[in-house]
Amino acid sequence: MLNAKAALAALWCCFVLALPAWAAAPSPTLDLRQAFSLTLERHPDLRRLPLEQAIVSAEVDVAAQKPAWVAGASLENVLGSGDYRGADGAELTLSLGSVLESPARREARIGFAQSRMAGLDVNAEARRLDLLAEVARRYLDVLALQEEATALEATLAQRGKAADAARRRVAAGASPSSVQLGAEAALARAELELARTQAAVDAARRRLALMWGGEPTGPVAGELLTLPATPDFASLASLLDRTPELQRFASEARLREARLQLAQAQSRPDLEWQVGLRRLQGSDDWALMGGLSLPLGNRRRAEPGIRAARAELDALALEREAGELELRATLAEAHGRLAVDALAVRQTTDKVLPALERAEAAAGQAYRAGALSYLEWAQLQADLLAARRDRIAAARDFHRALIEIQRLTAEPFVLAGRAPNETTP
Repeated sequence: MLNAKAALAALWCCFVLALPAWAAAPSPTLDLRQAFSLTLERHPDLRRLPLEQAIVSAEVDVAAQKPAWVAGASLENVLGSGDYRGADGAELTLSLGSVLESPARREARIGFAQSRMAGLDVNAEARRLDLLAEVARRYLDVLALQEEATALEATLAQRGKAADAARRRVAAGASPSSVQLGAEAALARAELELARTQAAVDAARRRLALMWGGEPTGPVAGELLTLPATPDFASLASLLDRTPELQRFASEARLREARLQLAQAQSRPDLEWQVGLRRLQGSDDWALMGGLSLPLGNRRRAEPGIRAARAELDALALEREAGELELRATLAEAHGRLAVDALAVRQTTDKVLPALERAEAAAGQAYRAGALSYLEWAQLQADLLAARRDRIAAARDFHRALIEIQRLTAEPFVLAGRAPNETTP
Protein backbone atom coordinates (compact mmCIF):
# COMPACT_ATOMS: atom_id res chain seq x y z
CA MET A 1 0.00 0.00 0.00
CA LEU A 2 1.35 3.41 -0.94
CA ASN A 3 2.40 5.57 1.98
CA ALA A 4 0.62 8.64 0.65
CA LYS A 5 0.37 10.38 4.02
CA ALA A 6 4.11 10.18 4.58
CA ALA A 7 4.81 11.45 1.09
CA LEU A 8 2.44 14.39 1.50
CA ALA A 9 3.93 15.28 4.86
CA ALA A 10 7.40 15.22 3.37
CA LEU A 11 6.55 18.17 1.13
CA TRP A 12 4.15 19.94 3.49
CA CYS A 13 6.14 23.15 3.45
CA CYS A 14 5.35 23.56 -0.23
CA PHE A 15 1.76 24.25 0.79
CA VAL A 16 2.85 27.75 1.71
CA LEU A 17 2.44 28.43 -2.01
CA ALA A 18 -1.23 27.58 -1.82
CA LEU A 19 -2.57 27.85 1.73
CA PRO A 20 -3.17 31.63 1.89
CA ALA A 21 -5.42 31.57 -1.16
CA TRP A 22 -7.53 28.46 -0.46
CA ALA A 23 -10.33 30.22 1.39
CA ALA A 24 -10.90 32.85 -1.28
CA ALA A 25 -10.19 30.68 -4.32
CA PRO A 26 -13.12 29.82 -6.61
CA SER A 27 -13.90 26.20 -7.27
CA PRO A 28 -12.11 25.96 -10.67
CA THR A 29 -8.88 27.05 -8.96
CA LEU A 30 -6.35 24.26 -8.37
CA ASP A 31 -4.37 24.18 -5.14
CA LEU A 32 -1.19 22.27 -4.43
CA ARG A 33 -2.88 19.74 -2.17
CA GLN A 34 -5.19 18.72 -5.00
CA ALA A 35 -2.25 18.47 -7.41
CA PHE A 36 -0.44 16.16 -4.95
CA SER A 37 -3.50 13.98 -4.44
CA LEU A 38 -4.18 13.63 -8.16
CA THR A 39 -0.56 12.68 -8.85
CA LEU A 40 -0.46 10.10 -6.05
CA GLU A 41 -3.68 8.59 -7.32
CA ARG A 42 -3.07 8.54 -11.07
CA HIS A 43 0.63 8.66 -11.93
CA PRO A 44 1.71 5.39 -13.64
CA ASP A 45 4.97 5.17 -11.66
CA LEU A 46 3.00 4.97 -8.43
CA ARG A 47 0.20 2.80 -9.77
CA ARG A 48 2.68 0.10 -10.75
CA LEU A 49 4.30 -0.08 -7.31
CA PRO A 50 1.76 -2.61 -5.95
CA LEU A 51 2.48 -4.79 -8.97
CA GLU A 52 6.21 -4.66 -8.30
CA GLN A 53 5.58 -5.53 -4.66
CA ALA A 54 3.44 -8.48 -5.74
CA ILE A 55 6.25 -9.71 -7.99
CA VAL A 56 8.86 -9.57 -5.23
CA SER A 57 6.42 -11.11 -2.75
CA ALA A 58 6.00 -14.04 -5.13
CA GLU A 59 9.80 -14.35 -5.33
CA VAL A 60 9.92 -14.56 -1.52
CA ASP A 61 7.39 -17.39 -1.63
CA VAL A 62 9.43 -19.16 -4.28
CA ALA A 63 12.62 -18.80 -2.21
CA ALA A 64 10.85 -20.33 0.82
CA GLN A 65 9.93 -23.51 -1.05
CA LYS A 66 11.71 -26.72 -0.11
CA PRO A 67 13.38 -28.95 -2.72
CA ALA A 68 10.89 -30.81 -4.85
CA TRP A 69 10.23 -34.53 -4.63
CA VAL A 70 11.22 -36.41 -7.76
CA ALA A 71 9.35 -39.54 -8.84
CA GLY A 72 10.92 -41.66 -11.54
CA ALA A 73 10.65 -44.91 -13.44
CA SER A 74 13.33 -46.70 -15.43
CA LEU A 75 13.25 -49.78 -17.65
CA GLU A 76 16.40 -51.79 -18.24
CA ASN A 77 17.44 -54.79 -20.36
CA VAL A 78 14.92 -54.30 -23.18
CA LEU A 79 15.18 -54.46 -26.97
CA GLY A 80 18.53 -56.26 -26.79
CA SER A 81 19.69 -59.49 -28.32
CA GLY A 82 19.66 -63.12 -27.26
CA ASP A 83 18.04 -63.58 -23.87
CA TYR A 84 17.30 -59.85 -23.76
CA ARG A 85 15.45 -59.72 -27.04
CA GLY A 86 12.16 -57.83 -26.74
CA ALA A 87 11.03 -57.42 -23.13
CA ASP A 88 11.72 -60.93 -21.86
CA GLY A 89 14.57 -59.74 -19.57
CA ALA A 90 13.19 -56.31 -18.77
CA GLU A 91 13.67 -54.91 -15.27
CA LEU A 92 11.41 -52.08 -14.03
CA THR A 93 12.52 -49.70 -11.28
CA LEU A 94 10.22 -47.20 -9.55
CA SER A 95 12.03 -44.53 -7.51
CA LEU A 96 11.40 -41.51 -5.32
CA GLY A 97 14.07 -38.95 -4.48
CA SER A 98 14.83 -35.43 -3.30
CA VAL A 99 17.61 -33.20 -1.93
CA LEU A 100 18.57 -32.79 1.70
CA GLU A 101 19.13 -29.03 1.41
CA SER A 102 21.27 -27.25 3.95
CA PRO A 103 19.09 -25.09 6.26
CA ALA A 104 21.61 -22.27 5.92
CA ARG A 105 21.16 -22.20 2.14
CA ARG A 106 17.38 -21.98 2.38
CA GLU A 107 17.58 -19.24 5.02
CA ALA A 108 20.06 -17.30 2.91
CA ARG A 109 17.82 -17.58 -0.14
CA ILE A 110 14.80 -16.35 1.83
CA GLY A 111 16.82 -13.50 3.37
CA PHE A 112 17.99 -12.38 -0.05
CA ALA A 113 14.43 -12.24 -1.39
CA GLN A 114 13.17 -10.40 1.70
CA SER A 115 15.97 -7.85 1.38
CA ARG A 116 14.76 -7.12 -2.13
CA MET A 117 11.29 -6.46 -0.73
CA ALA A 118 12.68 -3.99 1.83
CA GLY A 119 14.70 -2.24 -0.86
CA LEU A 120 11.60 -1.92 -3.01
CA ASP A 121 9.83 -0.03 -0.22
CA VAL A 122 12.71 2.44 0.12
CA ASN A 123 12.88 3.00 -3.64
CA ALA A 124 9.12 3.49 -3.77
CA GLU A 125 9.29 6.19 -1.10
CA ALA A 126 12.10 7.94 -2.99
CA ARG A 127 10.08 7.84 -6.20
CA ARG A 128 7.05 9.30 -4.41
CA LEU A 129 9.15 12.18 -3.07
CA ASP A 130 10.70 12.82 -6.48
CA LEU A 131 7.29 12.91 -8.14
CA LEU A 132 5.80 15.24 -5.54
CA ALA A 133 8.83 17.52 -5.80
CA GLU A 134 8.32 17.67 -9.57
CA VAL A 135 4.63 18.50 -9.03
CA ALA A 136 5.64 21.32 -6.67
CA ARG A 137 8.16 22.67 -9.20
CA ARG A 138 5.64 22.68 -12.03
CA TYR A 139 3.03 24.22 -9.75
CA LEU A 140 5.58 26.90 -8.84
CA ASP A 141 6.23 27.63 -12.53
CA VAL A 142 2.53 28.25 -13.10
CA LEU A 143 2.29 30.49 -10.04
CA ALA A 144 5.34 32.54 -11.07
CA LEU A 145 3.98 33.05 -14.59
CA GLN A 146 0.64 34.13 -13.16
CA GLU A 147 2.45 36.72 -11.03
CA GLU A 148 4.38 37.91 -14.08
CA ALA A 149 1.14 38.26 -16.03
CA THR A 150 -0.24 40.41 -13.18
CA ALA A 151 2.87 42.60 -13.30
CA LEU A 152 2.52 42.97 -17.06
CA GLU A 153 -1.13 43.95 -16.69
CA ALA A 154 -0.05 46.77 -14.36
CA THR A 155 2.61 47.82 -16.85
CA LEU A 156 0.08 47.71 -19.67
CA ALA A 157 -2.18 50.07 -17.71
CA GLN A 158 0.77 52.43 -17.16
CA ARG A 159 1.72 52.32 -20.84
CA GLY A 160 -1.89 53.12 -21.70
CA LYS A 161 -1.85 56.19 -19.47
CA ALA A 162 1.43 57.29 -21.02
CA ALA A 163 0.00 56.88 -24.56
CA ASP A 164 -3.09 58.93 -23.63
CA ALA A 165 -0.92 61.67 -22.14
CA ALA A 166 1.28 61.70 -25.24
CA ARG A 167 -1.75 62.01 -27.53
CA ARG A 168 -3.01 64.99 -25.52
CA ARG A 169 0.34 66.75 -25.65
CA VAL A 170 0.68 66.13 -29.38
CA ALA A 171 -2.84 67.42 -29.95
CA ALA A 172 -1.97 70.54 -27.94
CA GLY A 173 1.18 71.06 -29.97
CA ALA A 174 3.45 70.55 -26.95
CA SER A 175 5.18 67.43 -28.29
CA PRO A 176 6.09 66.09 -31.73
CA SER A 177 4.09 63.24 -33.23
CA SER A 178 7.08 60.90 -32.80
CA VAL A 179 6.44 60.91 -29.06
CA GLN A 180 2.87 59.69 -29.59
CA LEU A 181 4.03 57.00 -32.03
CA GLY A 182 6.71 55.82 -29.60
CA ALA A 183 4.19 55.64 -26.74
CA GLU A 184 1.73 53.67 -28.89
CA ALA A 185 4.54 51.29 -29.93
CA ALA A 186 5.47 50.76 -26.27
CA LEU A 187 1.80 50.05 -25.52
CA ALA A 188 1.64 47.51 -28.37
CA ARG A 189 4.82 45.80 -27.10
CA ALA A 190 3.32 45.57 -23.62
CA GLU A 191 0.17 43.98 -25.08
CA LEU A 192 2.28 41.47 -27.01
CA GLU A 193 4.37 40.63 -23.98
CA LEU A 194 1.25 40.07 -21.89
CA ALA A 195 -0.24 37.81 -24.58
CA ARG A 196 2.96 35.75 -24.73
CA THR A 197 3.04 35.41 -20.95
CA GLN A 198 -0.60 34.31 -20.86
CA ALA A 199 0.21 31.68 -23.50
CA ALA A 200 3.14 30.54 -21.35
CA VAL A 201 0.77 30.26 -18.37
CA ASP A 202 -1.54 27.98 -20.39
CA ALA A 203 1.42 25.82 -21.44
CA ALA A 204 2.66 25.58 -17.84
CA ARG A 205 -0.82 24.55 -16.63
CA ARG A 206 -0.92 21.85 -19.28
CA ARG A 207 2.54 20.64 -18.23
CA LEU A 208 1.37 20.47 -14.62
CA ALA A 209 -1.77 18.52 -15.54
CA LEU A 210 0.38 15.94 -17.35
CA MET A 211 1.64 14.78 -13.95
CA TRP A 212 -1.69 13.03 -13.42
CA GLY A 213 -2.73 12.67 -17.06
CA GLY A 214 -5.50 15.27 -16.78
CA GLU A 215 -6.63 18.32 -18.70
CA PRO A 216 -5.33 21.83 -17.93
CA THR A 217 -7.27 23.53 -15.16
CA GLY A 218 -7.90 27.16 -14.29
CA PRO A 219 -5.54 29.36 -12.28
CA VAL A 220 -3.58 27.87 -9.43
CA ALA A 221 -3.94 29.30 -5.94
CA GLY A 222 -0.99 30.56 -3.99
CA GLU A 223 1.08 33.38 -2.53
CA LEU A 224 4.44 33.35 -4.29
CA LEU A 225 5.87 36.18 -2.20
CA THR A 226 5.15 34.45 1.14
CA LEU A 227 8.52 33.03 2.20
CA PRO A 228 8.51 30.55 5.12
CA ALA A 229 11.22 30.50 7.74
CA THR A 230 13.62 27.56 7.48
CA PRO A 231 16.06 25.88 9.92
CA ASP A 232 19.78 26.54 9.81
CA PHE A 233 22.14 24.38 7.80
CA ALA A 234 23.32 22.28 10.76
CA SER A 235 19.75 21.31 11.61
CA LEU A 236 19.04 20.37 8.01
CA ALA A 237 22.26 18.37 7.66
CA SER A 238 21.30 16.29 10.71
CA LEU A 239 18.16 15.18 8.88
CA LEU A 240 20.00 13.69 5.92
CA ASP A 241 20.41 10.28 7.57
CA ARG A 242 16.65 9.74 7.30
CA THR A 243 16.36 10.72 3.67
CA PRO A 244 15.51 7.91 1.20
CA GLU A 245 18.68 8.80 -0.70
CA LEU A 246 20.77 7.43 2.20
CA GLN A 247 18.26 4.86 3.42
CA ARG A 248 18.70 3.25 0.04
CA PHE A 249 22.32 2.47 0.99
CA ALA A 250 21.18 0.77 4.20
CA SER A 251 18.71 -1.30 2.22
CA GLU A 252 21.37 -2.10 -0.37
CA ALA A 253 23.76 -3.13 2.42
CA ARG A 254 21.22 -5.65 3.71
CA LEU A 255 20.76 -6.94 0.17
CA ARG A 256 24.49 -7.37 -0.38
CA GLU A 257 24.92 -9.05 3.00
CA ALA A 258 22.17 -11.47 2.03
CA ARG A 259 23.92 -12.07 -1.29
CA LEU A 260 27.17 -12.83 0.57
CA GLN A 261 25.40 -15.29 2.86
CA LEU A 262 23.80 -16.95 -0.15
CA ALA A 263 27.19 -17.27 -1.84
CA GLN A 264 28.67 -18.78 1.33
CA ALA A 265 25.77 -21.21 1.56
CA GLN A 266 26.60 -22.43 -1.95
CA SER A 267 29.87 -23.83 -0.62
CA ARG A 268 27.97 -26.40 1.45
CA PRO A 269 27.02 -29.41 -0.70
CA ASP A 270 23.47 -30.75 -0.71
CA LEU A 271 22.98 -34.49 -0.28
CA GLU A 272 20.77 -36.09 -2.91
CA TRP A 273 18.95 -39.31 -1.97
CA GLN A 274 16.83 -41.80 -3.84
CA VAL A 275 14.88 -44.92 -2.85
CA GLY A 276 12.89 -47.24 -5.07
CA LEU A 277 11.48 -50.61 -5.91
CA ARG A 278 12.94 -52.83 -8.66
CA ARG A 279 11.29 -55.81 -10.36
CA LEU A 280 13.74 -58.62 -11.22
CA GLN A 281 12.45 -60.24 -14.38
CA GLY A 282 14.50 -63.43 -14.12
CA SER A 283 13.07 -64.49 -10.78
CA ASP A 284 9.87 -62.49 -10.99
CA ASP A 285 10.76 -60.92 -7.62
CA TRP A 286 10.77 -57.34 -6.23
CA ALA A 287 13.62 -55.68 -4.29
CA LEU A 288 14.28 -52.36 -2.65
CA MET A 289 17.03 -50.07 -3.97
CA GLY A 290 18.47 -46.79 -2.71
CA GLY A 291 21.24 -44.32 -3.42
CA LEU A 292 23.03 -41.23 -2.11
CA SER A 293 25.09 -38.70 -4.06
CA LEU A 294 27.15 -35.76 -2.87
CA PRO A 295 28.63 -33.11 -5.23
CA LEU A 296 32.36 -32.56 -4.85
CA GLY A 297 34.32 -29.30 -5.07
CA ASN A 298 31.48 -26.98 -3.99
CA ARG A 299 33.75 -24.81 -1.84
CA ARG A 300 36.20 -24.26 -4.66
CA ARG A 301 33.47 -23.39 -7.14
CA ALA A 302 31.74 -21.04 -4.66
CA GLU A 303 34.89 -19.14 -3.69
CA PRO A 304 34.83 -16.63 -6.62
CA GLY A 305 31.22 -15.74 -5.88
CA ILE A 306 32.03 -15.23 -2.18
CA ARG A 307 34.94 -12.92 -3.02
CA ALA A 308 32.78 -10.89 -5.41
CA ALA A 309 29.93 -10.57 -2.90
CA ARG A 310 32.33 -9.49 -0.13
CA ALA A 311 33.97 -6.89 -2.40
CA GLU A 312 30.56 -5.48 -3.37
CA LEU A 313 29.64 -5.17 0.31
CA ASP A 314 32.90 -3.39 1.13
CA ALA A 315 32.51 -1.03 -1.83
CA LEU A 316 29.06 0.04 -0.64
CA ALA A 317 30.53 1.91 2.33
CA LEU A 318 32.55 4.07 -0.04
CA GLU A 319 29.51 4.58 -2.24
CA ARG A 320 27.51 5.77 0.75
CA GLU A 321 30.26 8.16 1.81
CA ALA A 322 30.42 9.66 -1.68
CA GLY A 323 26.62 9.88 -1.84
CA GLU A 324 26.46 11.65 1.52
CA LEU A 325 29.09 14.19 0.43
CA GLU A 326 27.12 14.89 -2.75
CA LEU A 327 23.89 15.32 -0.76
CA ARG A 328 25.57 17.71 1.66
CA ALA A 329 26.97 19.75 -1.22
CA THR A 330 23.53 19.98 -2.84
CA LEU A 331 21.95 20.89 0.50
CA ALA A 332 24.57 23.58 1.14
CA GLU A 333 24.01 25.09 -2.30
CA ALA A 334 20.23 25.13 -1.90
CA HIS A 335 20.42 26.52 1.64
CA GLY A 336 22.76 29.28 0.51
CA ARG A 337 20.31 30.31 -2.20
CA LEU A 338 17.52 30.66 0.37
CA ALA A 339 19.18 33.54 2.21
CA VAL A 340 20.17 35.37 -0.98
CA ASP A 341 16.75 35.06 -2.61
CA ALA A 342 14.89 35.97 0.60
CA LEU A 343 17.02 39.11 0.93
CA ALA A 344 16.31 40.04 -2.69
CA VAL A 345 12.55 39.65 -2.22
CA ARG A 346 12.55 41.59 1.03
CA GLN A 347 14.70 44.45 -0.25
CA THR A 348 12.74 44.76 -3.49
CA THR A 349 9.42 44.72 -1.65
CA ASP A 350 10.41 47.14 1.13
CA LYS A 351 12.67 49.58 -0.70
CA VAL A 352 13.06 49.22 -4.45
CA LEU A 353 9.43 48.90 -5.57
CA PRO A 354 7.99 51.65 -3.32
CA ALA A 355 10.65 54.08 -4.52
CA LEU A 356 10.10 53.21 -8.18
CA GLU A 357 6.31 53.40 -7.86
CA ARG A 358 6.55 56.88 -6.33
CA ALA A 359 9.05 57.93 -8.98
CA GLU A 360 6.83 56.63 -11.79
CA ALA A 361 3.78 58.45 -10.45
CA ALA A 362 5.76 61.68 -10.05
CA ALA A 363 7.21 61.30 -13.55
CA GLY A 364 3.71 60.99 -14.99
CA GLN A 365 2.62 64.18 -13.31
CA ALA A 366 5.79 65.97 -14.43
CA TYR A 367 5.35 64.83 -18.03
CA ARG A 368 1.75 66.04 -18.14
CA ALA A 369 2.96 69.38 -16.78
CA GLY A 370 5.70 69.55 -19.41
CA ALA A 371 8.55 69.32 -16.89
CA LEU A 372 9.83 65.87 -17.97
CA SER A 373 10.40 64.09 -21.25
CA TYR A 374 8.41 61.02 -22.28
CA LEU A 375 11.59 58.92 -22.49
CA GLU A 376 12.37 59.51 -18.82
CA TRP A 377 8.85 58.47 -17.84
CA ALA A 378 9.02 55.40 -20.11
CA GLN A 379 12.37 54.41 -18.60
CA LEU A 380 10.94 54.52 -15.08
CA GLN A 381 8.03 52.32 -16.20
CA ALA A 382 10.53 49.84 -17.67
CA ASP A 383 12.60 49.91 -14.47
CA LEU A 384 9.46 49.26 -12.41
CA LEU A 385 8.56 46.23 -14.54
CA ALA A 386 12.13 44.91 -14.30
CA ALA A 387 12.06 45.23 -10.50
CA ARG A 388 8.74 43.36 -10.29
CA ARG A 389 10.15 40.62 -12.49
CA ASP A 390 13.32 40.41 -10.40
CA ARG A 391 11.22 39.98 -7.26
CA ILE A 392 9.16 37.23 -8.92
CA ALA A 393 12.33 35.45 -10.08
CA ALA A 394 13.90 35.68 -6.61
CA ALA A 395 10.74 34.33 -4.95
CA ARG A 396 10.53 31.50 -7.48
CA ASP A 397 14.19 30.58 -6.91
CA PHE A 398 13.63 30.65 -3.14
CA HIS A 399 10.76 28.18 -3.38
CA ARG A 400 12.69 26.01 -5.84
CA ALA A 401 15.56 25.76 -3.37
CA LEU A 402 13.11 25.00 -0.57
CA ILE A 403 11.51 22.22 -2.61
CA GLU A 404 14.95 20.72 -3.25
CA ILE A 405 15.78 20.84 0.47
CA GLN A 406 12.45 19.17 1.25
CA ARG A 407 13.20 16.45 -1.28
CA LEU A 408 16.64 15.84 0.23
CA THR A 409 15.59 15.79 3.88
CA ALA A 410 11.98 14.53 3.55
CA GLU A 411 11.04 16.72 6.52
CA PRO A 412 8.47 19.52 6.87
CA PHE A 413 9.68 22.93 8.02
CA VAL A 414 6.44 24.91 8.36
CA LEU A 415 4.46 24.22 11.52
CA ALA A 416 0.85 23.39 10.80
CA GLY A 417 -0.43 25.78 13.47
CA ARG A 418 1.30 28.88 12.14
CA ALA A 419 -0.56 31.50 10.23
CA PRO A 420 0.67 32.37 6.74
CA ASN A 421 1.81 35.86 7.72
CA GLU A 422 3.98 34.33 10.45
CA THR A 423 6.05 32.36 7.93
CA THR A 424 7.49 35.41 6.19
CA PRO A 425 11.09 36.11 7.24
